[in-house]
Amino acid sequence: MRADPVDVIADEARALWDQMIAIMDAMPGYGLAAPQLGVVLRLAVVDCSVERGQAVRMANPKIISQSEDLFEWAEASPNLPGVSATLARPARVTVSYLDEDGVERSREFVDVWATSVQHQIDHLNGKMFFDNLSRTKRQMLLKKARKGLA
Repeated sequence: MRADPVDVIADEARALWDQMIAIMDAMPGYGLAAPQLGVVLRLAVVDCSVERGQAVRMANPKIISQSEDLFEWAEASPNLPGVSATLARPARVTVSYLDEDGVERSREFVDVWATSVQHQIDHLNGKMFFDNLSRTKRQMLLKKARKGLA
């Protein structure tokens, strides 16, 4: 299910971003999208910094350009614990979004940051990381996940 756009950045969105960052840091993870928490809004956070505390808060993120060169990274999701898959995604993406003040920004993300942003945008579009795998690899991954839940 595609998440709904955010029209205005208000205190509710800021509070949700704060909650998302706390959850992301506790996992630990590199990003989180509001639909993962059952909130169907186009809100996401990413923080791939080593020292943490560098989270980028985004509303309505949209990729406006991407590189042809790829970056491979093992992706996972708390929505499917215990499994991961290495995906090749564009190594650089430029993303437009509304920041915590409601200001339209654009920023280039590289490597792990780029992967995380693309992963979160997938969530906002109703997709999971395994939707980017071949049918056979996706079926193997889901079988492994079901086995881990049993």
